[in-house]
This record gives sequence, C-alpha cells and structure tokens, in this order.
Amino acid sequence: MIFCLGALWVAKLTGISESPAVSRPQGRLTTWLASAPQPAFTLFAMLAAFSTYFCMYAFRKPFAAAEFKDLHSAWFGEIQLKSLLVISQTIGYAISKFVGIKVCSEAQPHRRSQALIGLILFAELALVAFGALPVELKFLALFANGLALGMVWGLVVWYLEGRRTSELLLAGLSCSFIVASGMTKDVGSAMMSPPSWATGILGSGVSEMWMPAATGAVFLPFYILSVWCLKQLPKPSKADESERSIREVMDGTHRLAFVKHFFWGLLMLIITYFFLTAYRDFRDNFQRQLFEALEYPYDSNKLIVSRSEMIVAFIVTGTLALLNMIKDNRRGLIGAFVIMCGGLMLMGAATYLHRASMLSGFWWMTLVGTGAYLAYVPYGSVLFDRLIASTRVVGTAVFAIYVADALGYTGSIGVLLFKEFGQKDISYLEFFEQFTIYLSIFGTIFLVGSCAYFLTRHRQAEA
Repeated sequence: MIFCLGALWVAKLTGISESPAVSRPQGRLTTWLASAPQPAFTLFAMLAAFSTYFCMYAFRKPFAAAEFKDLHSAWFGEIQLKSLLVISQTIGYAISKFVGIKVCSEAQPHRRSQALIGLILFAELALVAFGALPVELKFLALFANGLALGMVWGLVVWYLEGRRTSELLLAGLSCSFIVASGMTKDVGSAMMSPPSWATGILGSGVSEMWMPAATGAVFLPFYILSVWCLKQLPKPSKADESERSIREVMDGTHRLAFVKHFFWGLLMLIITYFFLTAYRDFRDNFQRQLFEALEYPYDSNKLIVSRSEMIVAFIVTGTLALLNMIKDNRRGLIGAFVIMCGGLMLMGAATYLHRASMLSGFWWMTLVGTGAYLAYVPYGSVLFDRLIASTRVVGTAVFAIYVADALGYTGSIGVLLFKEFGQKDISYLEFFEQFTIYLSIFGTIFLVGSCAYFLTRHRQAEA
C-alpha cells in the first residue's frame, strides 16, 4: 500500500501522466549557457551533475561504514544485521529501477528537478526512521531509502544525454559515484568518532544508528543547490540533435519496439551487467571487510577506501572522456566495448598477479576496482548514448539504462543471498576472488558477442 502511494507520488512529481507543459521563459543563467562557449557550458554541466549525484551518495552509502557488530534481527535468525541492511536497501533500489523504466523514460522536463528533490527528502526521512526504529524493523527503513534513491540517476542523465559532449558530461557524472562511495563512508566514519584534530568539525560521536541521517543532513543543502544548477541547463541544441539524434520521451509502444529491435544484443549485455552490478556492489558494500582480510586494518587506515577510489575514479573518468574525441558514432560504440572488455581482462590479470604474490592487496583492490568500473560505468552513460546515436533509433538512453539497472540490481540481491546462505563457510575475500575470475572470463565473451550484434544493426541503419 505504501509502495503504491509512493509510486503515484513520484508519477505526479515527474509528470508522466500529464501532457508536456507550455514552454516557459528561460532564466538569465539558462540563456547565457545556451550561447556560452562550449568549454564553459561543459564545465558547468559536469560540475552540476557531479555534485548532484555525489551528494545523493551521502543518503545511500554512509551506513556501510558502520559495523553493527553482533547485531541480528529477531525475524531473520542468524543473518548479520549489516548483511540484512545491505540486502534490504538493494531490494528497494532494484524495485525503484523497475519503476524507473516507466517513470524516468516518461518524465516531463518541467518536473524532473521537483522529483529529484522530493526523492532525496523521502530518502532522508527513511534514514531518520532508521535511527528511531528498533533493531527488528531497521531493515524496513533501508528498504524505503533504496526505493527513493534508485531513480535519481535516470533523472540526472536526462539533462546530459544527446549532446555533442555527452561523453565528457557522463564521464564526470560517473566519476561522482566512484569517488562518493568512499568519501561519504569516510564522512560517516568521522561523524561516529569523538571530536579531535583528525575529524575536525565532523567529529561529533554520533551513534551508528543515527550516523546515516546525520550525514545526509550535512549534504542536503548542497544537493538542493546542485539540482538548481542542473535545472538551469538548456535543452540540446540543433547541432547536438544533428550529431547525436533527437532524444524523446518513450511511451510503452516505443519501449517495446526498442527491446524487440535490439533483443539479442541487449540480452548479452544484461547477462553481463547482471553479474557485474552484483560484483561492483559486493566490493562496495564489503570493502572494509576485504581490506581488513588483506591486512589493512580499517581503524589505522580510515582513508584507505578513499585513496583507492580516487585512483580508480581518475583512471576511469580519463579513459571514458577520451571517447569524446571519436566523432564517428560506430567507432565510438566500438571504443566503448573495447574499454569494457579491457576492464574485465584487467580484473582477471590483477587477480592472477595477486595470487602469485606479485601485487599487493591495496593495488589488487585498486586494479580490480578500476577494471570493474571500466566495464560497469559505460552501461549507465556512454554505451547506450552511442548506441542510439549510431543506429538513429528514436528514444532515450535513460530507458535502456534502467532496463539494465533493474535486472542488474536483481543480480546484486541474488549474489548477496547466495553468499549469505549458499557460501556462508567461505570468507568474503575468497568469495570475491572466485567471483572476479569467473566474471572476467565469461563477461568478456558475452561483451564481444554483443558488440558484434550491434555492429550489424549499425550497418542496417546505414542501408
């Protein structure tokens, strides 16, 4: 019942059941951005998108910095509270992605900023409920939190796709969640520490249960300001539409036609993404346990996650930004697949070197993270943008992204449950190593097959 009411509320915010609004006069900043030099526009748009999604992570990930040691929910037997919370939030996030297939692909432009702010306020209220509820019910608050946050990505991508500089803009956006995951956890960890010179103004000794809500409250004003900046971006220009094709709201008929047109290629992509999302999520949620198993005690290396992720973000963002230099959309699509396959092979190579004692634990975690994000990030950014531009199919990359995301986060839930109940006797580290090897091999095979399929579609579009 609550979920249905929430879905109706989001539908109202995004305006999916309304006809497009009458054109409104542009503000001064929007007018200036429409005629500004391309580097100035690109920098403004990239910073607005980066800061919006960076701040969103302050409502999603800080709870993972807490241990919740020896805590269990009486309703779920011996399952650790942290594992239950991760699973609950991921289930909410996955359901939100399924809802987002319709909501985000049909969202009207004049309601997107309202939806972005409304969703984050709902997520913060869920974190307040997390602090107040008894241990047995805390998983419900994290479920509601994930339910609100899953549609933020699609609403932000709407502002960036279909532009001549989309690779740069989407690379900047993608950099945000690579960096934000580690940094927001570090902020949460600092807030649980007593005041000291090391924790600065953040050190307040907040309890594990109230730390997520407190961290979200710190970032809320910055999030609202970032969404306002995002709202000022003008629509894609005629030159953008000529080079990257027109991006239109997709109704049910258009969505079904899109899936039928690209079915086999999408299937191979989604199978890979199913496991890739689970892998990325597992590494993200259990980084603390993995680093400690690699003999990097978190208590004495509290910034180790941020250091690792900053290196990952720098490499991934720089690599994806290079795609903007490729103007031909077919070659750009091939370039995206080359990066993704290269990422998966890097994961396998780094694991081999680590097992041979030729690579330290820190650099192994950094390199497999780099490889995972090189393969993962294009799904939510440049891959589908180039695919639509290459084949000239009328639609929006947001729809394809959310189809992949919805099924991908289902895989994340499945792997978490499989580890908790099917592989309970092996350590997080051993499970992660095995997962890396299998994903590196089979993921590469499926991506090569998908690339070959989409290239045939490109030739048909040219015929």
